[in-house]
Amino acid sequence: MYVRFVIRKRDEDSGSRQGIFQAVGDLDGGGLLLPHEQAAYREALHWFDENLTTPRKFAASSRPHAKKVAISWFKDSAQAHISRMFALVQILEAHGIVVDVIRTNRPGYIVHEDEHQVTAEPFNDTVV
Repeated sequence: MYVRFVIRKRDEDSGSRQGIFQAVGDLDGGGLLLPHEQAAYREALHWFDENLTTPRKFAASSRPHAKKVAISWFKDSAQAHISRMFALVQILEAHGIVVDVIRTNRPGYIVHEDEHQVTAEPFNDTVV
């Protein structure tokens, strides 16, 4: 089973619902985070930088200009990572942004996999 945290807004590149790292990053970039929220966001980013590999590939195609439509999912065994996501959920909810946790056994065509996550181009029937 794979787990993903999303908001209702669609990502322009992938067409999938936007993940919460990007959503909180947008709030931060817009100067909308309160000081304590910004500190929590920075702490979460630091933890994930130390404990999660950044995927190198976001497209199944090896063409240099291939559209990057792959999205990342946590493996359900990555409990420490999933638990840490709730700090970001709290920030978004404080700004009136609804966060959904979606689960699937079929994330799509896997283009990256490590101990904690997969990055996959969604199948047509994958709920994203």
